[in-house]
Amino acid sequence: MREADVAPAVVEDPDAAEKPAALTSRITGSLARRMIAIAALWISVLLIGGGFALDRVLTGAITRNFDSSLEYVLIAMIRSSEIGPDGEVRLVEPLGDQRFLEPYSGLYWQISGGNQEPYRSRSLWERSLKAPTPHIDNQIHTYDSTQFPDEELRVLERNVILPGSKTSWRFQIAQSREALDTQNRAVRATLIPSLALLGLGLIILAALQTFYGLWPLRHIRRAIAAMRGGQNRRVDAPLPLEVQPMVDELNALLAHNEKQAEEARLHAGNLAHALKTPLTVLVNSATSSDTELAETVRREAATMQRQVDHHLARARAVGRRGAAQARATVWDSVNSVSRAVAALYPDARLDAAGDKTVVVRVERQDLDELVGNLLENAAKYGGGSVFVTVGREDGMAEILIEDDGAGISPADRDRVIDRGVRLDSGKPGTGLGLAIVRDVAEIYGGSIALEESEDLGGLLVRLRLPAG
Repeated sequence: MREADVAPAVVEDPDAAEKPAALTSRITGSLARRMIAIAALWISVLLIGGGFALDRVLTGAITRNFDSSLEYVLIAMIRSSEIGPDGEVRLVEPLGDQRFLEPYSGLYWQISGGNQEPYRSRSLWERSLKAPTPHIDNQIHTYDSTQFPDEELRVLERNVILPGSKTSWRFQIAQSREALDTQNRAVRATLIPSLALLGLGLIILAALQTFYGLWPLRHIRRAIAAMRGGQNRRVDAPLPLEVQPMVDELNALLAHNEKQAEEARLHAGNLAHALKTPLTVLVNSATSSDTELAETVRREAATMQRQVDHHLARARAVGRRGAAQARATVWDSVNSVSRAVAALYPDARLDAAGDKTVVVRVERQDLDELVGNLLENAAKYGGGSVFVTVGREDGMAEILIEDDGAGISPADRDRVIDRGVRLDSGKPGTGLGLAIVRDVAEIYGGSIALEESEDLGGLLVRLRLPAG
């Protein structure tokens, strides 16, 4: 025979009030625009980088081909050169390109060295080629020259000592860069529009992909609008695999809210029904001038207080159940509540054993209330010894509370959990302790069972709660 009418002292988490609230940042704007902007930026970076690299490759190939043609002429000029009787350089065979004979044709050659006058092509006319700085090139040296104001040149030169001479002769071939620059501009004129068109096409493709990919979200928006308008109760339209989990969670949240609303209506109805009878008794006693009116008021007021406490406990548990992050360590709660119960019942001996690391998905206040009601029952109605065992089984935390009292017969075990049922009216109590434990445990997905203690011989209460 056991129930608790006085809730044990609840030990608050001292750090709970000091824990700062999580900082949340509000993200606004269009998700589609954000995705398209990111895609456009990345496509632009890749195309600009790729276009620059491709431009370097193509213009480099054109320039190398241009230089190769000049190098061929330079080598042919060196091979056909010899020293004349006066120590001057002359060409045994004239170079075949007709442009060397046309003044200012854009293709020039020159041989210079020692104290001799430079030997030049007719195309140079009165001009001459100059090296940027005095130096000797044993290998072919290529550079751009702007020594002619109206004509930029591409110059290849090499220093050679011809047979029969000790002078280092500088052979130079120069050609106007106009043809080279024209080819490079033609490449860029094709490359830049092509890459721009490719980039535009890719951005349009990314935009289409974004709008098509986010289209299911518009279905969800319309479905939610339909729910708000009372047309539907759930989002039941077929959706892609990536979106379906979010919709399932939304439907689960709606079901959870409906369940809480239904529970709130049920609790309000139960409370109204429970208070109706005591209020009727009070009204009848007051109107009939009952001589024991004071005693009737005290008795019925106590009954109403018990009902209010019971429904408030359920309401608190239902409200806190929505916090999925709720966690509490069973051992800490057992120790805290044991100290409070020991202060109320100094003749009772309370012992505990088991796994000290077991965590349950229950708010600490509710866990203290559950354990406190059971421990107080055991200390009040037991023979003086109470033993608590904490363990884990099948994903559930088990709290076993045993005492050495008279126990409860199997026929009364189911009935004693009902609200307001008391098997021993000789001790103070309300008959709501076990009912509160059952209701709060079921709210969190747990259960309570009354059994016989094999070790102590009294009652064994098996409280099961979801393990964290």
